[in-house]
Amino acid sequence: MNPANPDKKVPPNELGALLRHWRDMRGTSQLDLSFNAGVSQRHISFIESGRSVPSRQMLLDIAQTLDVPLRERNTLLLAAGYAPMYSDAAWNAQQMQSVTNALSRMLRQHEPFPALVMDRYWNVLMTNESAPRFFNCFIDMAARNGPRNMLHLIFDPAGMRPFVADWQAVADSLIQRVHREAVGRVVDDRTRELLAALHAYPDLPPGSKLPPVHNATVASPPLPVIPIGFVKDGEVLNYFSMVASVGTPQTIAAQELRIECMFPADDATEARHREMLGALEQQR
Repeated sequence: MNPANPDKKVPPNELGALLRHWRDMRGTSQLDLSFNAGVSQRHISFIESGRSVPSRQMLLDIAQTLDVPLRERNTLLLAAGYAPMYSDAAWNAQQMQSVTNALSRMLRQHEPFPALVMDRYWNVLMTNESAPRFFNCFIDMAARNGPRNMLHLIFDPAGMRPFVADWQAVADSLIQRVHREAVGRVVDDRTRELLAALHAYPDLPPGSKLPPVHNATVASPPLPVIPIGFVKDGEVLNYFSMVASVGTPQTIAAQELRIECMFPADDATEARHREMLGALEQQR
């Protein structure tokens, strides 16, 4: 395949460096990329060396093959001299209304259990009514300053951390989730800053490569998931999460949204949860 724009160059081969970066991240050779994207290996070599620039569509095909997140696809397009393709409008912009309306319905339907919508950095954007009510059973959420972030809420000794059962295992599993659930499996600079802030809390091991998490409780039959337990009045309430994302997103905000719904892991927790939130409702 001949280069689409043989005379077009980008200074100082930023596009080639970015393409090599994504190939390295995905562990993909030029040969594998050429086969999967339908582009000749020679052409990919020319792009990486700065000898040519692909057409807009070819670049998008390569980005799709490498599973490059939409935000970073815009960066590739700019490096090649093209205008960004994917909207970077806010999550609550007018064009996102159909998505946010659907999210609101999902949150309402999950009552009386906590459900929330977060961005790629675990900042809380939306919740159902049960989410703040649940956490207010343990701490005064209104007393917390700054933007709401789910990880900081759990890791902060002044937040939910004193109420988390088997704290070390939970901390390990959550940090592993940050890596595993990063958009496009990309641990970017802001994600690294988030991880560093979590590791700055007391009694947390330094490093981000943590050992596998095992559930130490052996009294009950094994569960298909590792629950997170919260201690209330000497009793451990076990929950697990289901995480969903928007299918076939076409905007950056839509791709970076994550919906997390908490479910009781056992019948006793469900009964205690309903009792706890019911008692809180009676106090209002």
